[in-house]
Amino acid sequence: MSEESDSLRTSPSVASLSENELPPPPSEPPGYVCSLTEDLVTKAREELQEKPEWRLRDVQALRDMVRKEYPYLSTSLDDAFLLRFLRARKFDYDRALQLLVNYHGCRRSWPEVFSNLRPSALKDVLNSGFLTVLPHTDPRGCHVLCIRPDRWIPSNYPITENIRAVYLTLEKLIQSEETQVNGIVILADYKGVSLSKASHFGPFIAKKDGFPIRIKAVHVVNEPRIFKGIFAIIKPFLKEKIANRFFLHGSNLNSLHTNLPRNILPKEYGGTAGELDTASWNAVLLASEEDFVKEFCQPMPACDSLLGQPLLPEGLISDAQCDDSMRAVKSQLYSCY
Repeated sequence: MSEESDSLRTSPSVASLSENELPPPPSEPPGYVCSLTEDLVTKAREELQEKPEWRLRDVQALRDMVRKEYPYLSTSLDDAFLLRFLRARKFDYDRALQLLVNYHGCRRSWPEVFSNLRPSALKDVLNSGFLTVLPHTDPRGCHVLCIRPDRWIPSNYPITENIRAVYLTLEKLIQSEETQVNGIVILADYKGVSLSKASHFGPFIAKKDGFPIRIKAVHVVNEPRIFKGIFAIIKPFLKEKIANRFFLHGSNLNSLHTNLPRNILPKEYGGTAGELDTASWNAVLLASEEDFVKEFCQPMPACDSLLGQPLLPEGLISDAQCDDSMRAVKSQLYSCY
């Protein structure tokens, strides 16, 4: 590859490129209509390096890279779908491509989570109140995903059902271009969560880097003291940027309110937005049943591999490695406490 093409690939927003140096327009109809407001277009330009005048060119560049480097990867190549990955990696082609590969690798290496992923298959989890999305966004426009592990009774169903519900929710949220730009915030209520229950979430942490969504903050409330020890152990598995976005508030709701204002929170968390409502988000998910059936309930292509190799992307670990890792984590926890 020439120096000129290398520059185009890794620096899609170099202002010095002339019109004649730009790649030809996409050979396929883009079918993309931007739904972002002017303010969000400006935000995407400033924070994500997204330039509307080059947007489809950047999508086509990523599409060409997929076709060239991963010809056997069965993936959507639609403009709107590929934009999710470009935005999640600030329009860095190489990082967006790796994220796309990670995304499909996670889906294929974790069939117990992603096979038959549809709302009607998860009614027990949804009805338990394990998770919901608050009706109001935070001041930055981030949706707030509220997770309550105490609502999970391990004897009723395995942890993978909870993880399936989380991914189901993320898939629904990321359909919105507004969410692609603004990202999300997670509010996790660890009231009454035991050590054994918390350790069940290890595999989810281990396969964390395979979804095209920007997590702007994770606020943990009502966590037991031992959670600080757990977090100290899993922190090395997290990217530094993500680790720095974790906030442990304990029972101090005033601390929480400095980050999430009371007017968007339910009264359970000292807010003024009424009772915590889980039914509304459940209805949103259940109304999307057909979309999930089309995306996650179809037979897997037999030739789906990377250049003839099994699809296990860089940065992800096998289930056996994950089990070994979590046994080590549990051992350390029990010895410490």
